Amino acid sequence: MAANTKAFLRVLDSYENTTGGGTASAVAGAMAAALVAMVARLSIGKQGLEDEDFYLEIMKEVESLSTELMDGGSDDSEAYTAIRMAFRLPKKTEEQKNLRRDSIEEATIHATRVPLENAKHCQRVIKLADRLKGRSNPNAVSDLECGEHLAWAGMLGCVANVKINLPGIKDEERKKEFIREVEELTKTKRQPYEESSAL
Repeated sequence: MAANTKAFLRVLDSYENTTGGGTASAVAGAMAAALVAMVARLSIGKQGLEDEDFYLEIMKEVESLSTELMDGGSDDSEAYTAIRMAFRLPKKTEEQKNLRRDSIEEATIHATRVPLENAKHCQRVIKLADRLKGRSNPNAVSDLECGEHLAWAGMLGCVANVKINLPGIKDEERKKEFIREVEELTKTKRQPYEESSAL
């Protein structure tokens, strides 16, 4: 938790260069999941809605996703740091050059995998938010909408961080797999909201 709190605070520090969009996107996803969990909890026992088990199941999953995304935000920051360290390795001899090249490749692949997993978690939050539409406490509809907006921002931000790393990956097969998974994520369709107020 301490590491996650530090990662979150670094997102808010405009002078901190190791914690950027990837961490911010994961934190957005974590907040989204927490909001969806709250809406599910506030919907338990409301007349005309689903059975308690329906909401408890959603709560359990999104609470887990919120924790994983906070951890993922910290992981993203550490992954970027690992890339920076790899580029600083010595390159005077052939052996050093080979070690540096391999280290950069390994660090770049890891730094691509982390936001990809975070994007998948955000996508799952979106799907769980969709399950609550029209089946949740009407007094919390704006909270659900905010949660979904944050989840979308988180997913798209994480995808952007995957894409920016792809040119640095030399392993073409791994690169193709990352591209395939990103394409699957971007197939997610945004479901419209009904107006929550009579404007």
